[in-house]
Amino acid sequence: MESLGEAERAQARITQRELASRTGLSLGMTNALLRRFAERGWVKLTRLSAKSVHYALTPEGMSEVARRTAGYFRRAARSAEQYRARLEQFVMRAKRDGARTLVLAGASELDFLLEFACDRHGLVFVRTADLERARAMGARPGVVILYAESTDGVQMGQNAASLREIIS
Repeated sequence: MESLGEAERAQARITQRELASRTGLSLGMTNALLRRFAERGWVKLTRLSAKSVHYALTPEGMSEVARRTAGYFRRAARSAEQYRARLEQFVMRAKRDGARTLVLAGASELDFLLEFACDRHGLVFVRTADLERARAMGARPGVVILYAESTDGVQMGQNAASLREIIS
């Protein structure tokens, strides 16, 4: 439905095939969903010719998109709060065990939560994509390495943990 709304805002006609491509759904699934959305009053189908149909998001459809978007953001906020709490516990435990520096090895969308927790508890936060640099830093006293989700399968040494395990 969001793709329909985007097409309307751009004042562009969109075909079922284009909708299917944008959403990653099959053409048959797109057709079935459009019919279901029309039955629910979320999408208006207007036949322009034997082969051409115009799709328009109704006010009810716009409300449904807004409702689902708000729900998505509520769930994302709850998840972020759970991740923040788990990461905060990890940072506090690392500090209690003598850590002064936390190194995030690899890329993670949660790096801002780690940086916040480290700053809040007085640890130096370092992020690096270079795994060898992270290992070298981890050999120093007071340094803990946290391997990001992007590094799954990497052999971890001492003073190291997996971000995926912490947030699970």
